[in-house]
Amino acid sequence: MIMKALQIAAAVAAIFSVSAFAGECPADKRVADGKGQQMVTHAAKGVTDVVRASTDLANEPVALKGRVFRLRELNIEPGGIVPWHSHNERPAMIYIVTGEVVEYASSCAVPIVHKAGDVAPEKNGTSHWWQNHGTVASKLISVDLFPVADKMHEKMM
Repeated sequence: MIMKALQIAAAVAAIFSVSAFAGECPADKRVADGKGQQMVTHAAKGVTDVVRASTDLANEPVALKGRVFRLRELNIEPGGIVPWHSHNERPAMIYIVTGEVVEYASSCAVPIVHKAGDVAPEKNGTSHWWQNHGTVASKLISVDLFPVADKMHEKMM
């Protein structure tokens, strides 16, 4: 009886410890930027990136010159890759709508698994790449403050 209770307690603890870290780098695995996952040169593969809406913030009450507020939809096919990129000049939030993707971040010692319903904050000090290791496509919604100066690289992940 005691052994069964211990097994149940261990299983419950394991479930809660995993879900506590779902979608973010575990606290004990956070490292200084550049000390985590290393930059790779993978090209974009199996990814569609569509800007669904954008607003020039210079024309809004916030009067934030040089920034566009964008909403994008990204679809990542199985095996698809979002190549290495930085958010040092472009904060963003990513909402995982469907599927599962793995993030390889420069500030985390281990890969980060993002599942449907997770939100991934991407802020100054975030450099990373993503891959869909699953068997179904993943859909992500991204909102960011895109620098107007980078318009020529508008599809920058």
